[in-house]
Amino acid sequence: MDFYLVSCVGKKCDRAMPAKDLYVSEWFLKARDYVERHADVWFILSARFGLVKPEQIIEPYEQTLNSMSIGERRAWAHQVRAQMEAQLPVQGRCVVLAGSRYREFLMEYLSSRFTTEIPMERLAIGKQLQWLGANR
Repeated sequence: MDFYLVSCVGKKCDRAMPAKDLYVSEWFLKARDYVERHADVWFILSARFGLVKPEQIIEPYEQTLNSMSIGERRAWAHQVRAQMEAQLPVQGRCVVLAGSRYREFLMEYLSSRFTTEIPMERLAIGKQLQWLGANR
């Protein structure tokens, strides 16, 4: 089974709603459009809540992995791995649309369990937006 992981973003609505609707940056909207066209199953990597189903109702928050210490990022990744153990298939293909801070302590685990792809791995944000637009 294929599934996709999309990182959260800072720009959010101001009230609780399904996670897929909470994030409103141009990047997230394009990433959401991309995954909804290519995958039946996808999750959001939230700096606050970890692994989040798109339909899960969550509150807006102000938290980012970019401001966390390395120890906090390791703890976050440990929490996300535990969530993945419970929610993800045993095998399949995992496509990651997330920056390096979101991937840094997850990729070894993901690669040990799934065939992984990071299609925008070395692209700057502007190039990611172009890629998402071109690969609809």
